[in-house]
Amino acid sequence: MKVHYIGENNSVLNSFIAEIRDKNIQKDSLRFRRNIERIGEILSYELSKELSYSSVYVETPLGKKKMQLSYNDLVLCSILRAGLPLHQGLLNYFDKAENAFISAYRSHTKNKEKFDIVVEYFASPEIENKTLLLADPMLATGKSLVAVYEAIKKKSTPKEIHIIAVIGSKEGVDFIADNFPENTHLWIAAIDSELNNKGYIIPGLGDAGDLAFGNKL
Repeated sequence: MKVHYIGENNSVLNSFIAEIRDKNIQKDSLRFRRNIERIGEILSYELSKELSYSSVYVETPLGKKKMQLSYNDLVLCSILRAGLPLHQGLLNYFDKAENAFISAYRSHTKNKEKFDIVVEYFASPEIENKTLLLADPMLATGKSLVAVYEAIKKKSTPKEIHIIAVIGSKEGVDFIADNFPENTHLWIAAIDSELNNKGYIIPGLGDAGDLAFGNKL
């Protein structure tokens, strides 16, 4: 897997990452969602450099201009519910992409430190032989992404896969690298070094779904 760690280099991206981490600023759910969306836009721009392009002539009122335009058939798939603001950021740039949505949640056993990933809902256009953009803001253990990928594989096989994440753990990045095709790309804004005993990223930012949409039961 090729990892594109966009936050390694200084840019305006750092400001958005700092605000979604800040325990006071992140309390503003509207601002939190918008910052996730803006991070998605930045990652989309970087990702677009790896797509396939061909020459097209565009006719202006005064003549013609040769342009290089992407011809990938894109399907943008987000993991509900935390992935929705990130999905919107990607869709702002890849506005012609088809859209898919899939659910994945942690089902805890009696031992609250252990959990399984349950995938229940999947609504998608045809993905076979298309470019799949798989969006999940928090890449903690990586188990959700792998479970989602296994569910998608039962229906179709994408031509190529780009995973888009906001914050991940090194352990999670290594896990998906071992479980996705070798030619998969990961586009990520920040990588933290640790997970706690419950599988949450440290220092991370907390629960992205709760911060975006309110605390769940």
